[in-house]
Amino acid sequence: MRTTITSYIKSCEQCSKYNVDRHKPPGFLQPIEPPADVFQILGMDWWGPAQTSINGNRYILVITDRLSGYVFATASPTNTAQDTARILLEEVILVHGSPDIVITDQGTHFNNELLQSITNLIGCKHIFSTPYHPQTNGQTERWNSTFVTQLAKFFNDDHNNWDTYLPSIVYAYNNSVHHSSGFTPYQLAFGRRPRHPFDPARSTFYLKKPHHYWAQIIKYRSIALKQAKDNIIHQQLLSKQRFDKNRSHPIYHINDLVWMKIFSNRTKFDARYTGPVRIVRVLSPVSYIVEDPDLRQFQVHSNNIKRVYPR
Repeated sequence: MRTTITSYIKSCEQCSKYNVDRHKPPGFLQPIEPPADVFQILGMDWWGPAQTSINGNRYILVITDRLSGYVFATASPTNTAQDTARILLEEVILVHGSPDIVITDQGTHFNNELLQSITNLIGCKHIFSTPYHPQTNGQTERWNSTFVTQLAKFFNDDHNNWDTYLPSIVYAYNNSVHHSSGFTPYQLAFGRRPRHPFDPARSTFYLKKPHHYWAQIIKYRSIALKQAKDNIIHQQLLSKQRFDKNRSHPIYHINDLVWMKIFSNRTKFDARYTGPVRIVRVLSPVSYIVEDPDLRQFQVHSNNIKRVYPR
């Protein structure tokens, strides 16, 4: 009897569309394995708009290295596709080389022919995060929340000189030890500790043959990167255990019918879910392509859909 009643309630269309789910969002954490070297996998995101600064800037393009955590943050008056391509080229590619993978959201400043042409030209794979699921590019999103708090402590009452302090905030971040890796981003990116502006000048120094220094820095860098990768994987495992605890992980297959969460143009009395929509492609254990009755396709995360139960 209990099973019959439970199945009957689950199959209620109005309940599925309107009820609020009080459980943890479904879907286990899917950590991205850190790469073997720095500047191989980059995350990019535009922050803004902010109040226009004295220099005319309103946006910040944030680029984060997946392994070291090293951050590039460049202020810009606009956030167009041309701005994205220019900053990526000038700040990263022409200085540190071409990345293997770039991860972004699906905004028009990233999902466009110009950036597609550049990534194809340099042999770089462009991965788009699932809509309404910023955790895919979580490392970059984490930096966004960090630097805003720090900037707010320094800019003036008019809030129009925030870009003056941005390079200092980035410098402090890149030279702070990260709990996940156990190193500063600068150490991992460049294989040495920086000499800070306020460090006392050294009274003595040692001259060595160039090839001796090269061998030492390669050895140190190799050990540091391996240790950082191991530390990150360990922290990812701990995070996954905490995240997955008491959380469901539904598995969907092609042709399964699901309800899809509504994110925009919804009033308080409107349904929370629409559909049913059909699973047409499985991208990962938590990411799917669904198709509605009008044959429009959407990429969704498993925590934004729920199963349709037949009555």
